Formats: sequence, C-alpha cells, structure tokens
Amino acid sequence: MRRPLTALALAAALTALTGCSATAAAAKDTSAPTAPTGVTATAGSATTVHVMWSAAADDRAVTGYAVYRQGHKVKDLPAGTLMTDVTGLAPGTPHTFTVRARDAAGNVSPDSAAVTATTPAASAEDRTAPTRPTALRVTPAGPDAATLAWHPARDDTRVTAYDVYQSGSRIHTVPGTATEARVTGLRPATAYSFTVRARDAAENSSRDSAAAPLTTPNVPGRRPATAPTGVTVRATQGALTVTWTPPRTATPVKEHQLHLNGRFATTIVWGADAGPGPVTYTLTVPATPGVRYALTLRAKLPDGTWGDFSTPATAVTV
Repeated sequence: MRRPLTALALAAALTALTGCSATAAAAKDTSAPTAPTGVTATAGSATTVHVMWSAAADDRAVTGYAVYRQGHKVKDLPAGTLMTDVTGLAPGTPHTFTVRARDAAGNVSPDSAAVTATTPAASAEDRTAPTRPTALRVTPAGPDAATLAWHPARDDTRVTAYDVYQSGSRIHTVPGTATEARVTGLRPATAYSFTVRARDAAENSSRDSAAAPLTTPNVPGRRPATAPTGVTVRATQGALTVTWTPPRTATPVKEHQLHLNGRFATTIVWGADAGPGPVTYTLTVPATPGVRYALTLRAKLPDGTWGDFSTPATAVTV
C-alpha cells in the first residue's frame, strides 16, 4: 500500500526536484562558438568563388558552418567542412563573403571578417582549356602540412585559378596568379600524392599535372611509417599489374590489402616470406579501355593491425 509523504520526505523530494532543475539549467548550452578566422575567397571562374576558413572553437563542439554572400546565407555545411564553392554568381562583379559557426544548441558565432572576390568577365565562346601546370614539387612543412609549387599554365584568355587535388579529390584553390599553395590538416608519417589543374573563366580545366608524392615526417614518439613504398601499376587489357616494396617490420609481411579508387578490392596473402621486395601482383579488371584507376596498398603488421596506405599509383586501361 502506498503511504503518504511525511513533511520531511516531501521537503526532500522538492529539494531533489529543484536540484534537478538547477542541474538542467546549468547544463544548458548558451555559449556561442568563436567566429571563424582565416577566411579567404578566390574567384575560380566567371561564376564561381572558392571560400575557405579555419575552424572555429566552442566550449562543447562546433556542429556546422554557414556561408553568407552580401549578408544572405548561400551554404550550410557540416563541421568537418572548411571550404566550399559558391556558384551561379554574376560575372565581372565583386562578391563579399562571411562565415558563421554554430553548435548543437543552435548558438551562432559572430560573423567572420568579410572577404571580397571579384569574378572575371564571362567568356562564353572560350572552349579552350589551359595547358597543364608543370614541374610540380611538394615539400613538407612539418608533420601536418606541405607546400606545393609549380610552373604556370598558359591559356588563350587567362588562367583564373589553380585547383589542388589529393588522390583525385580537390582540397584547395588558389588564384591564377599564384604558383604556390600550402595545404594543412595532413597526418604525420603518411604518404600522399598531389596534382594541380589550371582553370579559366569559362570553367575549362587543364589536364592534371604530373603527380608529386610526399610522405609527411614522423612525430618523435610515434610509430614509424608503415606504408608500402615504390608502388607502380601497369595497365594491360583486362588487368592491372602492381609492383611494390613491403614495409620493414619485425617479422616478414605476408598480407596486404589492395584498394581501387578508394574502395577495398582484394586481400593479397603469401603463404611464405615474399622477401624484402619488390613484389608483384596482377589484378583482373573489366576489359574496358580508357578507365582510370587509383590504387593504394596497406600491409598487415606483426601486431595484427593494418599499416598506413601507400602513395596512390594511377593507370588508365588500354
């Protein structure tokens, strides 16, 4: 049978409820993120501008960003995205952008500093792509950044932007007057491959530059790089022949994973020690000419974990 609350018990219950309310109020997030910094805007063509920024800070976590043009929101983006292309712009016009951060409670940061980019005049009849950039070279700038430099491309009108790609994904854009770019957010002791494309005002893009590989330096106290090295791939009709050198480990590596275009393709297992390398493997692919494959490998280490991915190697089927 339920007994009525005594005065003491009732007071204790009211105190507990009040405490819960106070705790809930204290837990409510009312702090807005800081304003994003380092905002840049680069006109990539007559109708597009590439906007980038550095991450904002929050007492809990930033959950997203909003990009504004002339005070009107044009993009909503998740927290992990720190750049975007704003398209459909008027040619030959200055465009001003700001960025705001938001958190899970809906708190919004102040506007970032405003930046302006002027789109070039339209050139509707221009169908000639720029030549590809040449002599691409990349140097590490610490364990988490790199500097790229190249010889400029040529165009029948003018180059308006250079797009930097890492393993086929665009990660940065700089103005057409630049021949250098700095990329950040890399991982220590990791293999990367970069290419650069030139673009003009009519959105014509050049062919990729030659790829420039980079392995970022290790950080003292962390494990050494474990990526396979010297990866090359040769395409024939219906097959890709891959050659590489396994990483040096305490015991011989007998197992590798092979990925094509960022997706797992197969596991390669040797029953015995394959030696220090190089080693070769042939993978069957559809006999369709002109298909581009980007291939990476990683080795199974003696502790049973998978090592770092190799620098991507590419080939086009014949």
